[in-house]
Amino acid sequence: MKSTATVPLWTIFVPFLAWLIFWGHHYIHWSLFPLISAVALIGAVLSAVHHAETIAHRVGEPFGTLVLALAVTMIEVSLIVSLMFAGGKDTSELARDTVFAAIMIILNGMIGLSIFAGGVRFREQNFVQQGINAALTTLVTISVLTLILPNYTVSVPGPFYSRQQLIFVAIVTLILYGTFIVVQNIRHREHFLSANDDELKAEKPSGSTAGLSALLLIVCLGAVVFLAESLAPDLENWVKSIGAPVSLVGVIIAMVVLLPEGLSAYNAARKNQLQKSLNLSLGSALASIGLTIPTVSVVSLFTGLPLSLGIGAGSSMLFVLSLFVIILSLSTGKTTILQGIVLLLIFAVYIFTIIFP
Repeated sequence: MKSTATVPLWTIFVPFLAWLIFWGHHYIHWSLFPLISAVALIGAVLSAVHHAETIAHRVGEPFGTLVLALAVTMIEVSLIVSLMFAGGKDTSELARDTVFAAIMIILNGMIGLSIFAGGVRFREQNFVQQGINAALTTLVTISVLTLILPNYTVSVPGPFYSRQQLIFVAIVTLILYGTFIVVQNIRHREHFLSANDDELKAEKPSGSTAGLSALLLIVCLGAVVFLAESLAPDLENWVKSIGAPVSLVGVIIAMVVLLPEGLSAYNAARKNQLQKSLNLSLGSALASIGLTIPTVSVVSLFTGLPLSLGIGAGSSMLFVLSLFVIILSLSTGKTTILQGIVLLLIFAVYIFTIIFP
């Protein structure tokens, strides 16, 4: 594994260049500028991946795999909250749609691609089942409480929780996520470490290098989110031009925002570090739903903005299928290309049903 003792110059300049292009997008109305913004977005993503891996090498596993997940989630939460204030009551479904899209992308797209890539290269890969079971148990519980149960409560009509229900579920969600973090990083850390992980043999970056990477990671992720947001109108026009529903825009933006985590998970699987890949993917899903829902719940309670949480019947069936298949796929402590292909095809069905509902 290559050394990460130094920070390449391009990873320093690219995020700041991306921010300059983002600000220029407001003043330059050149027809090719969206393409330039897209290239800058990809560069910021690649830079974010490098800085996240640098931090991971410094702090070690499993702390390292949480860095990118938490950073992206905090920026995702900030973006959702800002859009809720800007859009008012018209954004009642924004948090739900964003979280649902992120989880479907992670469970089926990210994990499916990682398992498939690792299976192609190594035929069969192993991981510590106790840690993965703990993550899945927590994820299934939070997902059902926040995205499915609201459809079946009767205090408030529609896919909404009452004020008391929303407070209670937000607290339960935070307790579940906080308990998982304690188990993963303190109580049972060994359940999230694999013998195949050769990171301990790599040269660790210095504290100053890791600190610089941490700052640059925040800069990169901010550029990724805001460039994606600035490209949304052009993307929406393109989606409409091909006859697809506007909801596809949110999915595409979510995929771009999750690209740093996806690339890190994919690279880990390609290095026969499936444990690290699964830690990152499932940790990202847990952080996305475990932090986003309580945060937007607080915003809803204090501002009076409605918060629709329950997903539709079709989405619920596909979501339950995804949870069921991921549990079965990771139930033996070993994976092959079969599990990867099944998950990727479910992801293809998810995208297909968005375009052709």
